[in-house]
Amino acid sequence: MSELPPKQWSRPVLTAFLLASTMTQARAEEPFPPVLDEATGQVWIDSGYIEFLMSPPAYPPPQAPGVLIVPDAGTYLPRQLVEYSTQEAPGTIVIDPDRYALYYVMPAGKALRYSVGVGREGYGWHGIQTVSSKRAWPEWRPPADMRARRPDLPTHMAGGPDNPLGARAIYLGDTLYRIHGSNEPESVGRSSSSGCFRMTNDDVIDLYERVRIGAKVIVL
Repeated sequence: MSELPPKQWSRPVLTAFLLASTMTQARAEEPFPPVLDEATGQVWIDSGYIEFLMSPPAYPPPQAPGVLIVPDAGTYLPRQLVEYSTQEAPGTIVIDPDRYALYYVMPAGKALRYSVGVGREGYGWHGIQTVSSKRAWPEWRPPADMRARRPDLPTHMAGGPDNPLGARAIYLGDTLYRIHGSNEPESVGRSSSSGCFRMTNDDVIDLYERVRIGAKVIVL
């Protein structure tokens, strides 16, 4: 865009120019947005504004719907429907501890992806189980080995918002492992448990309503 001759600069545009120059010098990381002179229809654009718009923080690359960026450890991602190729039947749960992800298999090559907390070092496991039972606001009885490590733990805790199992629990076979909610949502997306899979209460309630007794659960 060519510069306007000095005589064509209107007072509003000149004022905007001086203001933009001052702000650009003081806050170079936030270039002044374009200014329209309504009298002439001319637009003044700060030389750094286009560069600002196209910079990665302000203008991230496009992401196709359903394509999920793999999070780093400690990252929670809201549940979402994603493309998921598997031979497993709809209704199957597949847990990928390395991705801190639980996939509930849906028809037509889709799955609901939930963030989960997984077993910390020394407590991870893999295998195949089935959903043996489900409970809303479950009670908690810490196993003996956990109480040996943490003698401060109670022998029993009634269900409720302070219970570590959260709002729902989905029990896996005849093991002590569960998919459950948590009263520590910040632990979801981390290696934080003794082998169970933690979800936010909102996510575990959603999964609880979908999964059926007898459903296959695969831990990769």
